[in-house]
Amino acid sequence: MSLNFLTLLVIGAMCGGFINGLAGFGTALFALGWWLQIMSPVEAVAMVLVLAVVSGAQGMLVIWNSINWGKLAKFLVPALFGIPVGWKLLSWFEPFFLKMLIACFLIAYGGLFLFRKNLPQLQTQRPLVDGFIGFSGGVLGSFAGLSGALPTMWAALHPWAKDQQRALLQPFNIFVLGLSALLLAYNGAYTKAVLINLGIAVPVSLASAYLGILIYGRLKDAQFRRLMIGLMFLSGLTLILREILV
Repeated sequence: MSLNFLTLLVIGAMCGGFINGLAGFGTALFALGWWLQIMSPVEAVAMVLVLAVVSGAQGMLVIWNSINWGKLAKFLVPALFGIPVGWKLLSWFEPFFLKMLIACFLIAYGGLFLFRKNLPQLQTQRPLVDGFIGFSGGVLGSFAGLSGALPTMWAALHPWAKDQQRALLQPFNIFVLGLSALLLAYNGAYTKAVLINLGIAVPVSLASAYLGILIYGRLKDAQFRRLMIGLMFLSGLTLILREILV
């Protein structure tokens, strides 16, 4: 393992872990750009899925008591049906175009609300929309590793406390990405080389996630909503640059 390989491996783990600890999503968006320079796409995605689940589990301890299991089920149950659809789509379509579409949507959404003085305040229940968001998150999670994109945008439209938002996003991402990791494992993605890399990346990611969690604890609800919208804008830019440059 060369020094350059080790450096990029650690940087990716730090970035992915920190953003997951801070916001509860974004491991893939902020780690893959580094790891795709030193390993194959399958290896990089296999690692990202494990890190997202491991660092996400650490964040779950922060919001466990805030989880509304009934609300969460409205997203998770449809996601169960979306995950195999996403895997099927992988054999039919090139993920690049869908990723570009989602990236443009993230940029437009983030740009629209980032500098607005007043954020949206949706109050009424919309179970059909919740189900559609959950299903789509399952599709995008297994198809392109973007399970958190639509749920994050939907959560940011509501005046929920930061723990309420995270109590939806964190377990949803762990669920979708964890199942996707199991599917990759079944297909033999976790080779000896990947496991060695994980042995280095996981401790770094956990330490970085802990730092992100500490900063999260200091944020007020309004600050967290602004942070989420800003990260969506940044995630869109990161996704476009990664797809074009890597």
